[in-house]
Amino acid sequence: MLAQGEGINLDFKQTVSSAAKIAKTMVSFANTRGGTLLVGVRDNKSISGVHSEDEKYMLDLAANFFCKPELNIDIQEWNAEGKTILQVVVPEGTHKPYYSKDENGKWWVYVRAEDKSLLASKTTVDFLHHQRSEIRQPVEFGKIEKGILEYIHLHGKITLPEVCKKFNIGRRRASRILVNLMSLDVVRSHTTEKMEYYTGINPQ
Repeated sequence: MLAQGEGINLDFKQTVSSAAKIAKTMVSFANTRGGTLLVGVRDNKSISGVHSEDEKYMLDLAANFFCKPELNIDIQEWNAEGKTILQVVVPEGTHKPYYSKDENGKWWVYVRAEDKSLLASKTTVDFLHHQRSEIRQPVEFGKIEKGILEYIHLHGKITLPEVCKKFNIGRRRASRILVNLMSLDVVRSHTTEKMEYYTGINPQ
């Protein structure tokens, strides 16, 4: 895992200095595909080691009080180079979206993108809510939906502002249409630090 390096399912932490900060990473894993934290490892993959009981307390605090809903994490200890590393497994959540509380007491949704935990857009949060909803509304596949797919086919991707501009609709309606297309598994959301965009599941 050290050789593999950080990615969408793996994150290194030298120490856990803040329950709020570690909760952000935990919920990003739970909202995406699950993942593993290695605590006691520097970003350059070298081993720093930890005082396991102190770190376990902070991890449990983060999972139980700084994540909503609470997260059921699994913590294992490993010994490497005479130092202790904690392996923290965060499963993909079954009650998405998961929120983490920041140091000001506000709750936010994060998702994992490559090796970063990024703030989720309103469209992504709506989609996570839609995934867990037991009542599924029938999706109307009309002119705008077909137009979005044609645009993606021609240009490779589309953004929410582009949907609004091209089809002359408001952000709320555009967001709802994109959520519906994601629920049909014909469109996928991609989050970066600068923007969110949408592609086809099987682009031609």
